[in-house]
Amino acid sequence: MNVGAILKQWIEVLATLLLGWQDIWRARRLLILSPNEDGFVIRRAGAKDEQVPRTPLADEVAQAARQSLVVLELPSQQVMARRITVPAKAREFLPGIIRNQIDRLSPWQADQAVYGFEAEASREDAAALDVRVMITSRTIIDAARAEVAAIGLALDRIVVAPGDENPALPIALWSRVADAQRQDVDRISRLIGMGIAGCVGVSFALTVWAMVSTAFIHDQNDEMQARAKTLERQLQGARGEAVTASLDPAERAWVAKQTTPSAVVLLEALSRALPDDAFLTDLQFEHATVRIVGLAADAPSLIAPLEQSGHFTGVHFFAPTTRGTNAALYQFHIQAQVEPRLDVGRK
Repeated sequence: MNVGAILKQWIEVLATLLLGWQDIWRARRLLILSPNEDGFVIRRAGAKDEQVPRTPLADEVAQAARQSLVVLELPSQQVMARRITVPAKAREFLPGIIRNQIDRLSPWQADQAVYGFEAEASREDAAALDVRVMITSRTIIDAARAEVAAIGLALDRIVVAPGDENPALPIALWSRVADAQRQDVDRISRLIGMGIAGCVGVSFALTVWAMVSTAFIHDQNDEMQARAKTLERQLQGARGEAVTASLDPAERAWVAKQTTPSAVVLLEALSRALPDDAFLTDLQFEHATVRIVGLAADAPSLIAPLEQSGHFTGVHFFAPTTRGTNAALYQFHIQAQVEPRLDVGRK
């Protein structure tokens, strides 16, 4: 069984349970109908019995019925009573036992018989159950439902009216939940399915929104951090210029020597960082930025030594690497920021 069939079956079971729960909720208010020659006697909790004809009910009664469990007491004259005895241990199997014996107990065919039963401990044998089975035909049930529908009510349950054969609690012969029409279950199943689909859609939309928002916030955070670092460098530079301006000429010269990159040191650092098979054809040094153009057998391998030298940061290609006139060499274009240092280290 595939997932779709399992989900469909689960929704149908949920719909049936929902119908049952609705009956339980409505059962707190009972509206009992008893047919007689003039129509029906309606009994409601906390109200006097009311005789109504077989014509549409007043709006007040119809409104109360929609919020109540509507029960019809079928006269005992229209019901046949049978009694059987079964072992007490077979109590949980009673529905199946009676269903298998309904052909023998009923004068109607099994598909035309409607029945209910009640079991109690036998007074003669403690190990046995006395089962009272009340049976009627489906034709009688359908006619009773039609009569009640004619006065504007929808039956929820049909029971056997108290009588000689049914002195105890009413035995239910038919209930709307047990005999729920397929269209009712399908209708509620569709509503449940649409509700589940709606929840899944909303959850998916919220998930996508959360992911997009997280990515946007992350990008905004990176941008704010970059702006903060730039502003910090600007502030530090402004403070450094102010402090330098306040120094005497000799001290300003010394600070400038320490903070300004040296061209000699730059050339020495390049000669140490670049391999022997690479040579330069152009060098531009302005402020703290250096650009070098040259030829090398393996241009991408030049980036790492320059960064590891300690004299350069932000080393990158500022133009595409192309094959030179010599097929074995490639022309590179590299740009970097020069860090002011007086020592060049050892190669």
